Amino acid sequence: MPGQPGSGTEPGAGAVSGDEEGRLHTSILVGPTGERRRHRKARQRAAAQIEADARQKRKAEARTRWEAEQIERRSVTYLPAAGEPGTATLRTPGRFRLPRHQDTSATLAGAYPFLAEAGLGSQGVFVGQDLYSGGSFVYDPWVLYQRGVITAPNVVLAGIVGAGKSALAKSLYARSVPFGRRVYVPGDPNGEHSAIAELVGGKAIVLGHGLSARLNPLDEGRRPAGVSDVEWALMVTARRRDLVGALTEAVLGRPLGPLEHTAVDAALRAAVADADVPVLPMVVDRILTPDSGEDGRLAEDGRAVGHALRRLVAGDLAGLFDGPSTVAFDPTLPMISLDLSRLAGNNLLMSVLMTCSSAWMEAALMDPAAGQRWVVYDEAWRLISQPALLRRMDAQWRQARHFGIANLLLFHKLSDLDTVGDAGSAMRALASSLLANAETRVIYRQETDQLGPTAQLLGLTATERALLPTLGTGQGLWRIRDRSFVVAHRLHPAERRAFDTTSRMGHKS
Repeated sequence: MPGQPGSGTEPGAGAVSGDEEGRLHTSILVGPTGERRRHRKARQRAAAQIEADARQKRKAEARTRWEAEQIERRSVTYLPAAGEPGTATLRTPGRFRLPRHQDTSATLAGAYPFLAEAGLGSQGVFVGQDLYSGGSFVYDPWVLYQRGVITAPNVVLAGIVGAGKSALAKSLYARSVPFGRRVYVPGDPNGEHSAIAELVGGKAIVLGHGLSARLNPLDEGRRPAGVSDVEWALMVTARRRDLVGALTEAVLGRPLGPLEHTAVDAALRAAVADADVPVLPMVVDRILTPDSGEDGRLAEDGRAVGHALRRLVAGDLAGLFDGPSTVAFDPTLPMISLDLSRLAGNNLLMSVLMTCSSAWMEAALMDPAAGQRWVVYDEAWRLISQPALLRRMDAQWRQARHFGIANLLLFHKLSDLDTVGDAGSAMRALASSLLANAETRVIYRQETDQLGPTAQLLGLTATERALLPTLGTGQGLWRIRDRSFVVAHRLHPAERRAFDTTSRMGHKS
């Protein structure tokens, strides 16, 4: 009740009047806490204003850019949507609209065959057609080496009889002649390259019993430019020593011993002292009957060597390499081929002939100033079976880049490399190195039993392996370093007539 004690309406102890209550509430609002709240709100309003101003500025800049683009766009003349009028109709810059289509990669590979390997470029010799892309396939080992596509210019070509590998080899080097390349064939067992040599303006030297052509493998040969007299004398001496040793090893079927090497060296020195240009009969005579001033035991030490070399001057090779040369080796000719078809019945005989002919050409082959040259080794299975000849080939293949040479080795099947020497032997390693130093491998059709060895030697994929027995005549799998091509070789009618190796079987093309 009003006026009652404790009612709160009467003034008294503990009671607060209305005016006092208002003053108390105001003091709370304007106290330290209220003042912080007011400052915080002010800061928030200021931040919001700054952000709003920045947003307005960005909008204004964007609008200015858009207006500038519109002005620029209006100042440029574009083609009409339907294209140019008149003869230029249908040339429109608009998008080519097609309905969206989704399919598997296998189907799309057939629908879009132009998605294929880009090829090796257009510089080089035309070979034929890339069967995957449909475009021209061009190959040149020197161009590819200069571009860094390959690091070794040597080529290995393998294929069964009748697959077309011989025609490919002939077209590769014959088509290179107009580009300034020369061709050397150190030994042609079948006489297939003689007609090509004459056709391109070169020379074919036919060797055989009863023929006038005779080669002295101990000729100095053509001296390379820039070689001093002392260097040239050392080079000639070393080459002659290696040749006589290689010939002896080929006939004996074993390496020479230290005493036999001494006998050969002493005989060569004596022969050179007696004649400026020695011949093999002189060396044989000095081995069998050394000069009186020499060690008396040399005759016994070199007895086997002398009788082995005697076959070259008085045995089944007499008349071929036992006198001064009757033909000259002209390295400036477009092509030189040594035709050994008259003596192709004996593998040992062929290896001796190849060793002599290679030595006869060696001075020109080892001249780095002689230009770019193809060196063709046909019927390679005959060559790699002879240790001395295989070592000479391996040394030449390793130095091919230095001398500007591209070696071309022809096989029937690559498994021939596995028949050289025993597994793990030095001979097997040399034979394998020929393949390792050739980054271009061309494989024509192979028999089914050769697919496994071929795929293992070349590291073929399952698809490439399955492809080999299905290849037609003139079609080959080209493995160039880590790239693969399936190429159909194309021949001009004149080339087909010149390269034909089936005429003796009655085939007419």
